Amino acid sequence: MSDKPFDYWEFFRGEAQRADSPLYMRLSEGVRDNPELREFAAQAKKGQPPANILFGAVHYLLLQGADHPLRCFYPNLNSGTRIEGEDPLPHFLDFVAAHRAQLAPLIVSKITNTNEVGRSSLLHAAFRAVAKDAGEPLNLIEIGPSAGLNLIWDRYGVRYHRGDKIFELPVPNPALVIDCQLRGDKNPPLGPTPKIASRIGLELNPVNLDDADQRDWLRALVWPDTRGRFERLEAALKAYASERPEIRTGSALDLLPDAIRAIPEDQPVCVYHSYVVYQFSAEMREALDSILTLAGLRRPIWRIGIEGELDGSNTIEMTRYHDGVRDAQTLALCHPHGAWLDWRQ
Repeated sequence: MSDKPFDYWEFFRGEAQRADSPLYMRLSEGVRDNPELREFAAQAKKGQPPANILFGAVHYLLLQGADHPLRCFYPNLNSGTRIEGEDPLPHFLDFVAAHRAQLAPLIVSKITNTNEVGRSSLLHAAFRAVAKDAGEPLNLIEIGPSAGLNLIWDRYGVRYHRGDKIFELPVPNPALVIDCQLRGDKNPPLGPTPKIASRIGLELNPVNLDDADQRDWLRALVWPDTRGRFERLEAALKAYASERPEIRTGSALDLLPDAIRAIPEDQPVCVYHSYVVYQFSAEMREALDSILTLAGLRRPIWRIGIEGELDGSNTIEMTRYHDGVRDAQTLALCHPHGAWLDWRQ
């Protein structure tokens, strides 16, 4: 084990590298080596990741029309070009200095309610695994759905790729199609989409998609040199406009017991979350586990968690709670945005 102290900005740099975002890799290096900027970003709300908030705030101002040479380094704002041979960092530092008054209130108030639609390629596989174990129809409860775009995961098609082979899921009239590379030698479940009896989201800070500024913040949290994510987001926004599943506002830990009790006891329940619980305190994680353990005394409860670890790994975990017993298994390793999947079961 390394004795080197944990450096958040070096960790985020690694995240950007794994996500193939050279722009955010370089900007992370710049903040890492700049104590004043680190302190500025550290004003983010407790529990919020400073890098996502700082970079999202800068991106938000650019999306809203801020005129600055930094725009040229954002592929989603320059027709898709990754600028090579010129360092974006000096322009970033100048932008932050020039727009500090506009950035400051964003940093202290905004939260990372990202809605990465690519993760639905992972949810398709995970819910098929749950349905195989639990039966159908499934009753789904999402913790931290943000705008709710992954509540309608079954409206999106998926193409899994391994070499020259393509495995396309049978989704009729998909609102968009997500491409996902398969790693390893096992295929994820490829059968029909499980039947869904109900779906709700529990969200402390839901995104109002009728508000243009909130839509821009959702876009700002997408990393700018991953253009496919923007295209998926726009298609999902259109699909969501006609679906609008229920999202209940409040603390998930407060709302979850009643949400579970409302579901008929002869139907399976699956609680799921993706890149949400990492923001929970240790006490909140323990409380969530306790709620599910207690609910599992009356009927089986399934849980799907897609979360990242400090070592850089990202996994899909399936846990079954029943009669006071907690059975957990790792279904897969995965890319944080759903670009690849390494199925392990």
